[in-house]
Amino acid sequence: MQTLFDAAGGMDGIRRLAHAWHERVLADEVVSHAFSHGFHPDHTERLAAYWAEALGGPRAYSGIHGDQAQVVRMHSGNGAHDEMDERAIACFDQALADVGVAGDSPLFEALHGYFAWATRGAMARYPASKRDVPADLGDIPRWTWTGPAA
Repeated sequence: MQTLFDAAGGMDGIRRLAHAWHERVLADEVVSHAFSHGFHPDHTERLAAYWAEALGGPRAYSGIHGDQAQVVRMHSGNGAHDEMDERAIACFDQALADVGVAGDSPLFEALHGYFAWATRGAMARYPASKRDVPADLGDIPRWTWTGPAA
C-alpha cells in the first residue's frame, strides 16, 4: 500500500505542505504567537523532514535532529493552549487545500487525522514543564491511512 508520504507527493509535496502551513500560521493572529520569539531559519525544512518521517518517508528528521522526546520537549512547558492548537489544525487544513489536497479525499482525512492527533496529543501532553517529558519516547511515531502504525 502507498504511504501517506508518497501520496502527498514525496519530499517535494511535504515541503510544499510545510511551507504552506508555516505561511498560514504566521498570518494567524493566535497561532503566530508561538513564533513571536523567533524560529530556526530552517524551520520549514525541519518540519517537512519530521512530517516525512511520520508519514512513512525516510528517517530524515531523526537521523539528524533527534528523537521524539526532543521534538516533544520543544513543544512543552508553554501551558495549555487549546485555542492555538485548534487554530493550528485549521491552518493545516487550509494548507492542505493550498497544495491541492481535496477536502473530501482520503488523503485529506488521513493527513488531517495525523496533524490533529499529534497536535492535541504528544505536542500538548506536557504543558507545565519541558522537564516532564520522558527521555524514552523513542522513534518519531509513524502514521498510516488508518491511524498510528502498530
